[in-house]
Amino acid sequence: MITLKFGGTSVANAQNIQKSIAIINQKTKDNKLAVVVSALSGVTDILINASKKAASKDETYKNNIEEIKQKHFDAIAELVETANQNQLSIKINSQINQLQTLLDGCFLLGELSPRTADAIAGFGELLSSQIIATALQQTIPNSNFKDSRELIKTNSNFGKAAVDFEITNKLIADYFASNKSQVVLLPGFIASSEDGNTTTLGRGGSDYTAAIIANGTKSDSLEIWTDVNGMFTANPKIVKQAQPIETISYQEAMELSHFGAKVLYPPTIQPVLKSNIPIWIKNTFEPEAYGTLISNSPDVNANPIKGITHIDNIALLTLEGSGMVGVAGSSKRLFETLSNQSINVIFITQASSEHSICIGILNSDAEKAKNSIDKTFELEISQNKIDNCIVEKDLCIVALVGESMKNHQGLSGKMFSTLGKNNVNIRAIAQGASERNISVVINEKDVKKALNTLHERFFEDNTKQLNLFVMGVGNVGEKFIDQINQQKKFLKENLKINLRVIAMSNSRKMVFDEEGISLKDWKNLVENGKKAVVSEFISKAKELNLRNSIFVDITANGDIASIYDQFLKQNIAVVTCNKIACSSQFENYKYLKNLSRKYNAPFLFETNVGAGLPIIDTLKHLIASGDKVNKINAVLSGSLNFIFNNFSNDYNFHDVVKEAGVQGFTEPDPKIDLSGVDVARKILILIRESGYEMDIEAIENNCFLPQECMETTNNEDFFKSLTKNATHFENLLAEARSKDSRLKFVASFDNGKARVGLQFIPKESPFYNLEGKDNIVEFYTDRYIDQPLIIKGAGAGAAVTASGIFADVIRIGNV
Repeated sequence: MITLKFGGTSVANAQNIQKSIAIINQKTKDNKLAVVVSALSGVTDILINASKKAASKDETYKNNIEEIKQKHFDAIAELVETANQNQLSIKINSQINQLQTLLDGCFLLGELSPRTADAIAGFGELLSSQIIATALQQTIPNSNFKDSRELIKTNSNFGKAAVDFEITNKLIADYFASNKSQVVLLPGFIASSEDGNTTTLGRGGSDYTAAIIANGTKSDSLEIWTDVNGMFTANPKIVKQAQPIETISYQEAMELSHFGAKVLYPPTIQPVLKSNIPIWIKNTFEPEAYGTLISNSPDVNANPIKGITHIDNIALLTLEGSGMVGVAGSSKRLFETLSNQSINVIFITQASSEHSICIGILNSDAEKAKNSIDKTFELEISQNKIDNCIVEKDLCIVALVGESMKNHQGLSGKMFSTLGKNNVNIRAIAQGASERNISVVINEKDVKKALNTLHERFFEDNTKQLNLFVMGVGNVGEKFIDQINQQKKFLKENLKINLRVIAMSNSRKMVFDEEGISLKDWKNLVENGKKAVVSEFISKAKELNLRNSIFVDITANGDIASIYDQFLKQNIAVVTCNKIACSSQFENYKYLKNLSRKYNAPFLFETNVGAGLPIIDTLKHLIASGDKVNKINAVLSGSLNFIFNNFSNDYNFHDVVKEAGVQGFTEPDPKIDLSGVDVARKILILIRESGYEMDIEAIENNCFLPQECMETTNNEDFFKSLTKNATHFENLLAEARSKDSRLKFVASFDNGKARVGLQFIPKESPFYNLEGKDNIVEFYTDRYIDQPLIIKGAGAGAAVTASGIFADVIRIGNV
């Protein structure tokens, strides 16, 4: 014999009921069946709502009655053959009239007793089961209906009655021993007290009903048919990568269901546990899917973590004070106080010093609990031996569950470090001696990030999801997005990095998609996005609170550079090619670096110097290994190198500068490059990364531009001034040739002093043959004394800059 239970979605409407009946038909080929059904989807909620309305003198409860009536008569019309409809309709109508009488009584009295509330709430299962039983008899004539209230006996604790298993098991065994039907269909959720009143087994009680029937009949298995493919490693509505669990122990299933796994009502397991009856969780809409098997023989070779689950709306109560240390009975008084107020304690942790004890309860019970505790310990509080009870609301419990956790070292360490790296603050920790469960209390706003981060760590083959918020999708930004699109598959397969672009913004429009923006059509999505507002961009990134978030700045905008701290404080990494922040006042530079360390949020700016060249990364390794930089010589402007390499008698200065802009080598404002400001910023960043304190004002800038060029205020006037001062630039070229030299804009740092400026480079210099847009840096250090460490390569261009930004993103993924 097998016991089957079909939940609310499986019997939500006539179409779903037909699917459930098809499953029952299939199962009858080899087995006798006991089938338990829930109310039609949403009906129990309507009944509870109607009872509350009636008790509060709200006449709209009558609309709820009509809604319930319509739902059930629609089901009859679609499921039951015409010849059988009349008799069934009379029966259903009679029961709805009884329901109305009860609700009318609540309205007249203006009250709702627990007994009446149970009687009303139970009508959903009573009505649905009789309709489904009649429909079932059309395909399985040898089936019948049995009212669960005649078999399951409870006490009179209305709302969540306790089952008298001695009487109940005998009634079930006797009934099924004498019953010859192939299928017996029963309503879930409802039972009856010793004096015959309807009681209920708690919300979700239809699972419990099925378990009671399975135990009483000694069924071969219990099958819970629902709308998902079993129990999942996490809530799939929050963690999209959650996977079905194939096998799990009874104890693990109880832990998961207690901590919010909605597939199974927590008490369900208890009746079948002693009888060792396996439980299957199956999907009505994918009956061929494997589902989840709950038994005493789970797969011991599987992942020691079976699931990650959580409970929302938690309040943490802390009672502390020296008056608790060494005083017997403090905990007893605390828990008795809560018990007397019918407050359920979900979480407990106590310091070994006995100085404090923390308990987790529902938010809704917090004020009542605090007032009761303060009253109980009123004397100690007045004597300053114990502090007033502290309440923290809007928290959440997250738990790792696994029977084999006790056999694996370091799991709790991995859990805590994973949360810590994502700036999820742990408020309290609890772990039982069985080591089947590690629970932490965190802020409710962090729950999505926490669940996804932990799931990624324990279930996704260490694949790390990076969520990018990109500001600036112009020339370099476009190349960056193209590179991501090209490399996504490679990164996922080879580096276990899953890249998603969550937000994009240009100066006019921005677009967000929590599931990741489609990179095939990103330009249209941005153009059709909402108006770009920087403050809204920041707020949305904070609100989403995604794990491994990275803000990518691909602008040259000072206002954008000024907002990095707002991201770092939220544990959002910053990757930037914008040099303004790192070349701003030294105090701001140190402030950002300190925020990065404090909030464990990487702050990477490799492309600030040398575009895609690994200059800063190499420098960091030198310093980290104990070397000291004493001197730097460098050509750091790919744009200026391109300009002076191509400037000739046949190619005038104005046109070369224009071409450099077209190629994407210069800043949007080319005067920043030609004035030497850009190079000064770059050498300043290298000096600071070498461990020296300096501001840009201390750098000597020997600008080669005429004053007239420097005084222009827009690009159009700047280019006109280049044409006007063409003779000045031609004279510089002529002087270089007369000295058999080449023009290079050089940055240097030596003996604590820095300078930038145009120099005439002789043939014997390694800078002489620097072609195209290349950069070169020479580091003279304690280890590289006579021969410097040289880094050389392309130092400008959209593609190489984008690749440098991409490399920084990957560095974060590899941390």
